[in-house]
Amino acid sequence: MTIRNLDAAFFARSVALVGASPKPGSLSRHVLEKLEEGGFNGPVHLINPRYPEIDGQPCFPNAAALPEPVDLAIIVTPPHTVPGIVADLGANGTRAVVIITAGFGSGPESLRQQVLDAARPHTLRVIGPNCVGLLVPPIGLNGSFAHSTPHKGDLALLSQSGAVVTTVLDWANERNIGFSAMVSLGDMADVDFGDLLDWFAADTGTRAILLYVEGITNPKKFMSAARAAARAKPVVVVKAGRHAEAAKAAASHTGALAGVDDVYDAAFRRAGLLRVFDLDELFDAAATLDRIKPFPGHDLAVLTNGGGLGVLAVDRLVDYGGSLAALSPETVEKLNGVLPATWSKGNPVDIIGDAPAKRYQAALEILLDDETTDAVLVLNCPTGLASSDEAASAVAETIKAHKPGRWPRKPVLAAWLGDAQAADVRARFQPVGVPTFTSLTAAVRGLTHVTRYSDAQQTLMETPPSLPEDFTPDTDAARAIVADALEAGQSWLRAPQIAAIFAAYGIPIAAARPAADPAAAGAIAETVIAEHGACAVKIFSPDILHKTDIGGVRLDLTSPDAVEAAAAEIIAAAREKRPEARIDGVTVEPMIHRPGARELIVGLLDDPLFGPVVLFGQGGTAVEVIRDKALMLPPLDLHLADRLMRRTRVYQLLKAFRSEPAANRAAVALTLVKISHLSADIPEIREMDINPLLADQRGVIAVDARMRIEAEPAKGRHGVNPRFAIQPYPKEWERTLTTQSGLTVLARPVRPEDEALYDAFFAKIDLADVRLRFFTPKPDLSHRFLARMTQIDYARAMAFVALDPQTGALEGVVRLHADPDHERAEYAVLVRSDLKGQGLGWSLMELIIDFARSDGLKQIHGEVLRANRSMLTMCRELGFAEIVSGDDPEVVQVRLSLE
Repeated sequence: MTIRNLDAAFFARSVALVGASPKPGSLSRHVLEKLEEGGFNGPVHLINPRYPEIDGQPCFPNAAALPEPVDLAIIVTPPHTVPGIVADLGANGTRAVVIITAGFGSGPESLRQQVLDAARPHTLRVIGPNCVGLLVPPIGLNGSFAHSTPHKGDLALLSQSGAVVTTVLDWANERNIGFSAMVSLGDMADVDFGDLLDWFAADTGTRAILLYVEGITNPKKFMSAARAAARAKPVVVVKAGRHAEAAKAAASHTGALAGVDDVYDAAFRRAGLLRVFDLDELFDAAATLDRIKPFPGHDLAVLTNGGGLGVLAVDRLVDYGGSLAALSPETVEKLNGVLPATWSKGNPVDIIGDAPAKRYQAALEILLDDETTDAVLVLNCPTGLASSDEAASAVAETIKAHKPGRWPRKPVLAAWLGDAQAADVRARFQPVGVPTFTSLTAAVRGLTHVTRYSDAQQTLMETPPSLPEDFTPDTDAARAIVADALEAGQSWLRAPQIAAIFAAYGIPIAAARPAADPAAAGAIAETVIAEHGACAVKIFSPDILHKTDIGGVRLDLTSPDAVEAAAAEIIAAAREKRPEARIDGVTVEPMIHRPGARELIVGLLDDPLFGPVVLFGQGGTAVEVIRDKALMLPPLDLHLADRLMRRTRVYQLLKAFRSEPAANRAAVALTLVKISHLSADIPEIREMDINPLLADQRGVIAVDARMRIEAEPAKGRHGVNPRFAIQPYPKEWERTLTTQSGLTVLARPVRPEDEALYDAFFAKIDLADVRLRFFTPKPDLSHRFLARMTQIDYARAMAFVALDPQTGALEGVVRLHADPDHERAEYAVLVRSDLKGQGLGWSLMELIIDFARSDGLKQIHGEVLRANRSMLTMCRELGFAEIVSGDDPEVVQVRLSLE
């Protein structure tokens, strides 16, 4: 994740067009014309050794001949020339290029790799190749072969498809919707979605980001950048290729249930992105986000001159998960005073087909003041009894003149139906910031994009409950089982091995006992039946995964003789139907009788791109037919596990109904979290099914499970699964620290549930110490602020909390946040005032410095008030250099080199 030198593209002060040509109709000629049309406010130099000048403007033979280094170069030359051109540009000070040319191939010997090799010594950034170009309206840059120039605005479009860029451009210009940038990424040889998400997340001139994605090349980088961007502003994504068929057959139910697009969808959800499914929906999102800022609430009031339109709008609203506002009695009474007696007397507010402009105005004023309404959708269908144009003008004037009381101004959307008047209506509503639509579906869908973003923000900020204190997995024991199995050449674990791993992680399972022959099975059955009343017998073979497919399961056996007979039949059937399979006998398991228990499936799959993915859904033998499932990228906490469960139909069955009590949903959620931990701790586990997992009011128990393993040669960052797309909790950084004065604390990485510790922590910090840490005596200690402090992305930040070993109270915290280039990081440290002078701050600083070194950072820096003498003294003793801030002499910049 790096934004290095991207300022040379988005804040370019000078541009060179390499391959400039005077030939009419040529690609380079068109790009030159667009550069001129865009009104770039800096010099544009031309490079082409064939021409001394073009249209009276000097044309230089190469980069070295330019009168000055240029920030950005746009290259439109044959592919084989580009590596040399990039090397020359980099050597002469250019820091970014846009390569419009196509045909570079891929692989270690390709022209693409040669371009990257030429750029690397100069840290020169490459956009493209094979792209339409780069358009940055705020600086007047149109370095593309698009057909027109975009308006200035605050939407950023990042697209792998050049056709999407030009299509969106045409649509937006017609509606006066502007952009902070339109980037055609092309083949993404260097600059990719992760880089640009980091850039535009921090760009104050961008209010929302639109993505057109065909594929992600670096999932860890993408997920880290996307999660950070989605916390800052709306990010809308449309993903092409949703229905591509998987190329390999799945060996497990989990693998069969999880398609490629399902995993992409899980990744987008986990990052907090708003997914749309086609360009029309992307247009709706752009129109809404361009005019309306995110707002809390979901309750919509519909104002219409047609009752049927109102009913259809409500249908679409419910389809998209919205809700209709229940108008207050006061609002209904006010509407009675201005509307005909035949109005609808409720929401939708049908003001009748002959509604003149004044009726729209009067009703809208009342709805804008209604405290139960979060937003208003105004509809109009053309009639011969009133002017739609006058109604639009009245609505626009009402919005412009409205002065909200104690409630902030509500967002208003408009749908004036009928193509003939669409352009005129947009002209009325644009000056007052009202998005307009030509269909009910588009209007409602546009609104739900904003409400979904607000919901996603709330979800990202929710604090999960703590895990039970008795969840202390025996990771070493589970790792030893997997290591022994790999040593023995296994790829699928046997039932007793799986049971032992589940026992190590506290996952209840019906334990399977192996029997080599029918007689041994009968002997085992005596004990099992005496304890449980009945047992099940299943084929025991490393080569047969789906036991029921070959008749390899017998249930409800109540005597040892029945078990012996069943075992003999099962072994014979297996040898007949799978003669090549290795048959090791059968397993005998207790028969689990849980009347009313729901059959669930919990699974783990290893996606080739995003790594481990957790699956939850309705289980049983028909699992692949029912296909009621949801996926989520780990790591999971209890809150995320609950969200995963809620996205399935079977979740409703977990609730109480008729005479059935509710299942223990907390136990199901905890099982999902345990599977997430298991995957993080043991990366060799690549695939897993628990099907069925029985859930009832008493809890859960796994009845059958399978688990595939594979050697993991890579070492994960901070000792966790290296294939996780989202960095999991780095357990290996848990420490017991003893300070110079003898104070002992448990130091560990911060977790989201630690937010609950901060009230008591700040209660024991003096106002003077608060000011020295936050530069203000009254810092923002809201839930939103504390959630950002505790819900961190371990890929780009770290915070260690120091806890009292006996009480668990928070005694100190140190944090580090790296820049997108992951080279420099800012630190901060705070210790309870009553513990100052005991060396806790020193110990925490040593810990964070050790972490920074191990994480590959090159420098730690911070800002310290000059009055904070103890901090400055500690920094000097730790080797920090001091630099007085040029902006504020009371602030000292401290820096520690780690190279």
